[in-house]
Amino acid sequence: MVFPLRLCLAMGYSLMKGNQQKMVRPGRPVKLNQRVQIPLRHFFATPPTPCPYLDGRMERKVVTLLAGEDPDQLHEALSQAGFRRSQDLAYRPACDGCNACKAVRIPARSFQANRTQRRTIARNSDLTALEISAQARPEHFHLFHRYLAERHADGGMADMDYSDYRAMVEDSPVRTHLVEFRVSDGALAAVCLTDRMRDGLSLVYSFFDPDLQHRSLGQYMILWHIQRAVGRGLDYVYLGYWIADSQKMSYKANFRPLEVLTSRGWRTFRDDETDDLLNLDAGSRDSGRHTMKAAADSVVSA
Repeated sequence: MVFPLRLCLAMGYSLMKGNQQKMVRPGRPVKLNQRVQIPLRHFFATPPTPCPYLDGRMERKVVTLLAGEDPDQLHEALSQAGFRRSQDLAYRPACDGCNACKAVRIPARSFQANRTQRRTIARNSDLTALEISAQARPEHFHLFHRYLAERHADGGMADMDYSDYRAMVEDSPVRTHLVEFRVSDGALAAVCLTDRMRDGLSLVYSFFDPDLQHRSLGQYMILWHIQRAVGRGLDYVYLGYWIADSQKMSYKANFRPLEVLTSRGWRTFRDDETDDLLNLDAGSRDSGRHTMKAAADSVVSA
């Protein structure tokens, strides 16, 4: 959801007033376990809206602006704490009575493709990938519009026009780029908006030709980014959120090893520990406000 976040920030309200704390100076070396303190007045809560993934539930987000002298450092710190980027905003779920959304990432160097994933790589061996600047292009927008009409016609992004799409791609204060994938005759097959961080690549949004479903292009783009991260000496590929009970997100659990962010930090996901991982944060389910404050308090630098 791109533009609803921008609207909610304009309509939102500060979680707390006062209690201001100094942020780590931009450019200053930061240890892995050092907290980056962000004044709580810089965090906002979005109004409750129907959850697009779990029927009968409402979602809320805690949102902050990626600003300051070093937005890349802030972005990386927030990513370590489970935030995602949308334009110049970083957001994280803060839902009342629910903590189903889990931030997940793939340790790129440890990843081992299964048989299905190896077939997907082979099936798309004819594709050419090109990393290009994060600029809106009519050809990309046309594919984006077709993808939404076919796959997410009832979603919050379905009505985006070209100016909306341009803002999604270009309004970024951090290092970001597009990766386009083309078949042998030059036709555009898929596009991914990707952020570059010190420890990995973060897939912001991807879309593909709905007529090429047999290629499994969504999964192939993840596999390509894993290989790209390894080639660049980066540790992780960030996939956003995974919900165990959402069929739309089930594919993310097929990438192993997979790390899940819990209240005790990033932990490797194992099938026999699924319930334990999902219940680590059970104590925070009763208070959405507590969850939002925890989001601000738990920002750890990359």
